[in-house]
Amino acid sequence: MSPPKFDACIAACNACADACDACATACLREQDVPRMARCIALDIDCAAICRVAAGAMARDSEFARRISRVCADICKSCGDECDRHHLDQSRQCAQACRDCTRECMQVVG
Repeated sequence: MSPPKFDACIAACNACADACDACATACLREQDVPRMARCIALDIDCAAICRVAAGAMARDSEFARRISRVCADICKSCGDECDRHHLDQSRQCAQACRDCTRECMQVVG
């Protein structure tokens, strides 16, 4: 069981990872996939780090705060990129990234 101090951030990281996966999938279905390449790459990176961060917090890892800092940085970049696109999944991903960035920064302190 994860420490309660991390519960909100773990939930935000998991939601963000799911939103990033959905966004990447939607981007791959677009007509101009090369135009979406940066979004797809950031979605993949963001989903991966969110899952790592959630796991670190769930284990109360000594590196949880440092990983959360990196997670916040990647989520910020991903959210900014997703905001540039018109897809519903991109807008949802951008919001999930903003939420995760906020929660991770709470963990960082």
